[in-house]
Amino acid sequence: MNKALFLDRDGVINIEKNYVHKITDFEFVEGIFELLRFFQEKDYLLIVVTNQAGIARGYYTEEDFNHLTEWMLQEFETKGIHINKVFYSPYHEEYGIGQYKKSSYCRKPSPGMLLLAQKEFDIDMNNSILIGDKESDILAGVNAGVGKNVLLCYNYSKHPDDTLANFIVTKLTDVLNIE
Repeated sequence: MNKALFLDRDGVINIEKNYVHKITDFEFVEGIFELLRFFQEKDYLLIVVTNQAGIARGYYTEEDFNHLTEWMLQEFETKGIHINKVFYSPYHEEYGIGQYKKSSYCRKPSPGMLLLAQKEFDIDMNNSILIGDKESDILAGVNAGVGKNVLLCYNYSKHPDDTLANFIVTKLTDVLNIE
């Protein structure tokens, strides 16, 4: 069985801005390359699991998302980092429009994307790690049986007291001490 590092995208890989969908707005979070290189060298699969409510709301298209994702993956490859797969949920039960207005087992906090990855890549969830910046990310990890769920809070004074996260960090490189 494989172990995986699951990563939310917005707020973990790139700086959270409202509905990032253009290359010009995409800014990597400090420490992301070091973090991914570290876990890749320890034989973790690198898997992105991201809600994309901007698609559901009609702010951008799946084609826009795919274009940005391909660019992001190329940026990682130029740094010697291979992302095994990007899973995304373009649905929103309340704010979606058209075909995207529906409940989905893949939309975090549901564990669908993680469980699909587990099946596709034969992942040992108990020996895997999830990094997210919202409690919905953590809940998805807990619901999927991920062994270590890490909440990234840039401002430690504002971290939630009632999180289900196993660890709370204020910068990505703090995760290097968790493995």
